[in-house]
Formats: sequence, C-alpha cells, structure tokens
Amino acid sequence: MFKGRTLFISGGTGSFGTTVLNRFISEPFDEIRIYSRDEKKQEDQRNRFSDPRLSYYIGDVRDADAVRSATRGVDFIFHAAALKQVPSCEFHPSEALRTNVIGGENVIEAAIINKVSRVICLSTDKAVYPINAMGISKALMEKVMVAKARTAGPDTVICGTRYGNVLASRGSVVPLFVRQLREGKPLTITDPDMTRFIMTLPEAVDLVLHAFTEGRNGDLFVQKAPGVTIADLAKAVLEVMGQPDHPIKIIGTRHGEKQYEALLSREERAIAEDQGRYFRVAPDYRNLNYAAYEAQGEKRLTEAVDYNSHNTERLDVAGMAAILRELDYMKRVLAGESPEGDAA
Repeated sequence: MFKGRTLFISGGTGSFGTTVLNRFISEPFDEIRIYSRDEKKQEDQRNRFSDPRLSYYIGDVRDADAVRSATRGVDFIFHAAALKQVPSCEFHPSEALRTNVIGGENVIEAAIINKVSRVICLSTDKAVYPINAMGISKALMEKVMVAKARTAGPDTVICGTRYGNVLASRGSVVPLFVRQLREGKPLTITDPDMTRFIMTLPEAVDLVLHAFTEGRNGDLFVQKAPGVTIADLAKAVLEVMGQPDHPIKIIGTRHGEKQYEALLSREERAIAEDQGRYFRVAPDYRNLNYAAYEAQGEKRLTEAVDYNSHNTERLDVAGMAAILRELDYMKRVLAGESPEGDAA
C-alpha cells in the first residue's frame, strides 16, 4: 500500500505526529513530509531520525496556499495539527476555530485539489456532546470532513479517527504527575470520580492505520478503550514510581471540563458498525434536498446509549499501573531520565 508513495503529516513534530512517523518510518515510503510551525522541533526530529526520505516544511495549516503547495505530489495525508489544550482554547476560541476548523478545511481542500489518495483527520472524544471550545471546534471539523467527503470524487478518500486521552502525550496528565512528584509537590487532581478513556500512543497509531486501510469516504473510526478515574490514575502513577503514600490534592473542576467523556454519541452508537476492536460510524449520505430533508426522517434505535468513559470497561489501580509500566515514557522515567511527555 505504501511502497513508493509519499506521506504528509501535518503537526508532524507533535506527540501524535512523531508517533505516526516513528511507526511509518519503517514502511517503504519514498518520502515523508513533516509540516509544522516549530523549526526547533523540526531540527530535533531531523537529528533524531536522520533519514534521507524525511522532508521538512515550515508552515501553518491556516495558510491555504502553503498547505496546497506542500501537499503537491502527496499520496497520503495524516492531519494531526490542532490546538488541543482545553484551557487555552477556552480563553482563545477564535484561535481554535482558525486552526482546528479552517485549518482542517485547508488540508482537506488541498488534498482534493492535488488528488491525494487518502486523508485521515484526527479528532477527539471532546467532540461528542461538546461543552468547551476545543471540543466544539473539533466537532465542527468532523462536520467539515464529512461534507467534503460527499463531493470529493473518486480520487480522494477522506475519513476520521476519534480518540480519548493518550497517555504520556505532550501536555497530558501523566507527565504532570511525574513532574509534581519529582518536585516534591502533591499530585493535583480535579475530581477524584471524573473518568477518562485511556489509550497508548501505539494504540492510537493502530487506529490511524486501520482508517488508512479500511476507511471509506466520510467514515469515522473509534477504538474501544478502557476508562479510569482520575484518582485511580494518580494512585497508579504513585505506585509505579514507588511512592504510594505521596499526597494527592483535589483542586476542583477547571474551565471546560466534563465529568466523563464520550467516544460515541447515543445517535452514533445506534448506527455504528462493531468491527471488534473498533467502531465504524458511516456518514449519513441521504440526499440533502431540503424539502425531503424536512419532510422525512429516519427511525433510530431508541434503546441505544452513548459509549462513554463511565460505562466502558473500568480499570482499577493495579490495571492502570500495569499499563503505565509498559509505556516507554515511564520506563525512561524509572531509569532516571527526564523525558518530556512525547512519543519518543
């Protein structure tokens, strides 16, 4: 599938982009293009991988002309560039709109113009029943993706992946807990009963690969994932670090946070195809003739419930600790290194 082809990764120096690169560098691509705004991260990544097939492009997904130019001759796109931090998007919602929605549209439009074979757009559980600017912007990006997929034509397949919290990615809570522990500070948690889906970076990339190989226009793929309470996650970090009695401080819910997240809405769960490890949500391709749209609906399963971090498989402290011990990030921490939360 990838032999002799060119892969383009937007946000390619971020946690997710770096993990995708780390996974796909062993595939027989002719070229892998990394598109991002941070020249320092690009230089660090260039030195780390030292592979002649890597090409680096400085640019912003908000710049439609730059994206269109950088994607000429590309066969596959993985679109990971985004503003992902909930508090920063809450305080700067216009920036979330420009990057997550307009930037996503720019990437998809460039793919259609340049006849890119497949485009995978990265989304998040916060796009389901969104209450914060980050989730709202990602939900709208998904709508843009499906709308563009309707008219993309036969040359380009556009689909998406939606994922939960990715352990040890940059800005995530596990590196925060490790830093607080090393500095002798209490671990700060918002609400001990708050739950989140848990995925590892390699699992998240497996989902991307599944979308590349199985996706059809407008499809959205979700991996089945366990959930954990924030309190048990903190306790698991302390257990793995050998300091189970270290204090934990409850600071209260922050801007834009929910008690639990959902990977599938009730309406999506009703129509989702169970593929074993994954759910596939196909787009609604009914004709958008507005008279018919207003006059006739479609019966859905009323007994369906959303798929959320409260009703999924629940990890206890021991189960969460077992996952943490297998993370490359935690192995480096336990070896005395000071890694950032990233995909290394």
